[in-house]
Amino acid sequence: MALALDRLFPPPLDRLADLSVSVTDRKGQPLRVFTNGAGAWRLPATVDEVSPLFVELLLAYEDRRFESHAGVDPLAVLRAAAQNIGAGRVVSGASTITMQVARLLEPRPRTLGAKLVEALRAAQLEWRYGKRDILGMYLTLAPYGGNIEGIRAASLMLLGKPPIELDAAEAALLVSLPQSPSRLRPDRYPERARAARDKVLDRVAEAGALPPKAVAEAKTEPVPVARLAQPASAPHLADRLRHAHPGQAVIASTIDGSLQQAVEALARRTAETLNPRAGLAVLVVDNRDRSVLAYLGSPDALDETRQGPIDMVRAVRSPGSALKPFIYGLGFDDGIIHPLTQIADVSTRFGDWAPRNFDRSFTGDLTVIEALQRSLNVPAVLVLDRVGPLRFSEALRRAGARLVLPRGTLLPGLPVALGGASVSLWDMTMLYSGLARDGLVAPLRAVAGDGGEERRLLSASAAQQVRAILEGSPPPPGLVQVQELRGGGPVALKTGTSYGFRDAWAFGVTGRYTVGVWVGRPDGTPSPDHYGRNTAAPLLFELFDRLPADRGRPAGPIRNETPPELLRRLRPGEVELAGPRQTDRLRLTFPVSDMVLEALGPDGKGEPMTLAASGGRRPLSWLIDGRRIAQSAIAREVVWRPDGPGVVRVTVLDSDGRSDSATVEIR
Repeated sequence: MALALDRLFPPPLDRLADLSVSVTDRKGQPLRVFTNGAGAWRLPATVDEVSPLFVELLLAYEDRRFESHAGVDPLAVLRAAAQNIGAGRVVSGASTITMQVARLLEPRPRTLGAKLVEALRAAQLEWRYGKRDILGMYLTLAPYGGNIEGIRAASLMLLGKPPIELDAAEAALLVSLPQSPSRLRPDRYPERARAARDKVLDRVAEAGALPPKAVAEAKTEPVPVARLAQPASAPHLADRLRHAHPGQAVIASTIDGSLQQAVEALARRTAETLNPRAGLAVLVVDNRDRSVLAYLGSPDALDETRQGPIDMVRAVRSPGSALKPFIYGLGFDDGIIHPLTQIADVSTRFGDWAPRNFDRSFTGDLTVIEALQRSLNVPAVLVLDRVGPLRFSEALRRAGARLVLPRGTLLPGLPVALGGASVSLWDMTMLYSGLARDGLVAPLRAVAGDGGEERRLLSASAAQQVRAILEGSPPPPGLVQVQELRGGGPVALKTGTSYGFRDAWAFGVTGRYTVGVWVGRPDGTPSPDHYGRNTAAPLLFELFDRLPADRGRPAGPIRNETPPELLRRLRPGEVELAGPRQTDRLRLTFPVSDMVLEALGPDGKGEPMTLAASGGRRPLSWLIDGRRIAQSAIAREVVWRPDGPGVVRVTVLDSDGRSDSATVEIR
């Protein structure tokens, strides 16, 4: 019968499951705590997480025979009955801790019938669970006044310490408060709270749980008179992790709590020097395991003037020149350029577009090393023209970075080199971290245990060359001497500024750390005279000052051997050799390998798509799975309609017999 009733009416544990979510740093310290579904601060607690002294005082005061009774203590019932009859009113109760847990799980009006239900539920709890489990339920649910529930929340919010560190006075106070949590709130009625605490101390002294001297010393301690503010560090990340891990009460992040606080303090000071509506965002990553050590979405998440609630780590913005290192890296891998290739920085038209440098001047011939270190525009566009903007964007996509093209733009073009597509600080920092990981890129980790597949963006050689070149980039004005005194090794630096001074970026890479910084107005309004080198880069170096001196090995030296003859000079529209000029290398620019093309209409039939190539000697022949579908005498594009879903191989062949292919999936 009892077994059948137990199965029909199991203990209601919904309140026990409705916990506050706590996001912690890598050492287990809370970064942010959220109220639960009922609006209460309720954190889980177990016996092992609480001071043994607190447990001893609790049992001595509340339930001396907790370890031996079966949910109801008959001796306590008889004692309470005798005291109440003698006084002619209720002066003592007989609720065991198990009965209190039953009431906390299933609150009812305080009636004789409710007491009977509590007793039955207590017996059921004792039958189902062990003593430590029941005590853990009490430690999680006990009320402490207002919306504070459970020993952990009470200890943190009233005393500013975890419950494992409670001393005698603190333990006695927290034993007393659940007796009448509203009437004894120390932040409202400190004298009442003190009297209740001293009553507990006297009672446990009588029971022999504390020596008289310890009781006397504990009574001299003050009681807290105010709630402590709850931690609110890394608020944007904490909120994101809470939604990404539903049902998880404690989420262990990779954040370094001390570094996070230092970053937040620095961001607040820096924000005061900016436009009142400007914001900034910061990411600090440990390259060894891609773990995020600091995450700042805005200087103040509550500052509406700066649109602080917006997480600018995740917002997509134009990166300006910050993608150039990866263009050059792919150029190294494709055999298009060498660090010492002479490249022309001259007025050049690419179709109807003529890019210009930041200072609107041109340098003439210089090496690839100098072009990247000075972040010149025409050389970067020239290299991207050879790499192919579609191949470049697909390489970033396969590495996990999402480029967002301007509205109405179907395919990336050469302006991508100068910020003609948007990307997030999160993805950009991930890409830069790959420079320190020999060209391997994988998702950043904000939670311990999270992982992701590594994908190769650049060869190890190309990644090291790019990083070595950036290590030679000049630091912001005024920081040269400080950089020399710092002694932490070179930082591979790249800055970027979007069109109209809307976004200022800076990225720094060492062997161990990658730091990404964005500064600007979240609403996209220009900030004249604020650009990467004078706004974001100084902040980046201040952030590096707060990192350990051991930054890992630098990437240098730069490869300085004489480049092969084919790579000695690169000019717009040609590759200049020591001998006769040759035509550009044939390249299939759309599609590129591993693309997934949504090219089927609602009826399952293929929609027309344009195949494109660059270079090669015309006419060009086009093949699908080895079958020729078209030949173009002049144009470098043809229209093709897929037969249906599946994997196909697209090939372009020029008149000299050279070819380029890509395997793609049609859906």
